[in-house]
Amino acid sequence: MYDTSEEDNELYEHYRIIADPKQALIRIDKFLMDRLPNVTRSKLQAGIRDGFVRVNDKEVKPNYKVHPGDEIFIALPEPPRDTEVVPEDIPLDIVYEDEHLLVVNKPAGMVVHPAYQNWTGTLVNGLTYHFQNLPEMQGNTGRPGLVHRIDKDTSGLLVIAKTEPAMNGLAKQFFNHSIERTYYALTWGVPSPPQGTINVNLGRSPKDRRITVAFEDEALGRRAVTHYSVLQDLRYVALVKCNLETGRTHQIRAHMKHIGHPLFNDAPYGGDRILKGTPFSKYKSFVDNCFKLLPRQALHAKSLGFVHPTAQKSMQFESELPSDMQEVLAKWESYVQHH
Repeated sequence: MYDTSEEDNELYEHYRIIADPKQALIRIDKFLMDRLPNVTRSKLQAGIRDGFVRVNDKEVKPNYKVHPGDEIFIALPEPPRDTEVVPEDIPLDIVYEDEHLLVVNKPAGMVVHPAYQNWTGTLVNGLTYHFQNLPEMQGNTGRPGLVHRIDKDTSGLLVIAKTEPAMNGLAKQFFNHSIERTYYALTWGVPSPPQGTINVNLGRSPKDRRITVAFEDEALGRRAVTHYSVLQDLRYVALVKCNLETGRTHQIRAHMKHIGHPLFNDAPYGGDRILKGTPFSKYKSFVDNCFKLLPRQALHAKSLGFVHPTAQKSMQFESELPSDMQEVLAKWESYVQHH
């Protein structure tokens, strides 16, 4: 029961594959190697032997031959990681604090918790310096206080639990999708209609595990729902309000790309090039200048609303758009006015 806001926790990497009706008989390890490009054969074979791969809801051996129509479910454990968190004196922008929880405004560029290639300098390293004995959710060692997270280059609000009851109460609200989470995004082009709901399953890309893709087939990926409304139509770009109903990895970024409006300067999702307007030299240099001012995806976790897990009262927090997004918005407003 651990939601990671824009990134659902995946203690296990889950896949569900249905073999083609014309599938030739082939060993399951070889079959999966062709479909899970970033997983080694030895990891796959170990996973099959340890019962993490089931075919038609039964455990199989690595030499099992896949048959047409087989339903294969895979849950590969993450590799072991160092779970010791080194406390670091990192300044935190604390918006609210009481004895049970705190709300922080995370700057863009800060990773939320230690992980591969980012063992230090994270929000959690700062939290463990400023607060002792933060609770950890079961199965979430090395991530004290966390009940959700946002991407490294997304700025904005996060709630942190300081006690076990607070952690359990907040986790339940995330699990039940009752937490109000509003993001502001700058998109390429103006979504049409100006208000809508994107209800399209999302999952990791089989080609590149670092990005999330949309699946029209309901048997693939996991349910993901984003409600959006256009706040500002700037012809080439738009300021869009997004409310998360679910919290999948890169949900807003993948959903917006799916409807043809990637976030401004979101490189992994194709937003780091001109997608709207004629790329003549003057316009190109204007856009490049905006990219320099906002060297990240234009996404900010603007507001957060929940019921206080012990006081049982509704709480709502708002944050200002960070200066890089404000500056780029002002530039687009001026550009549209004069062209």
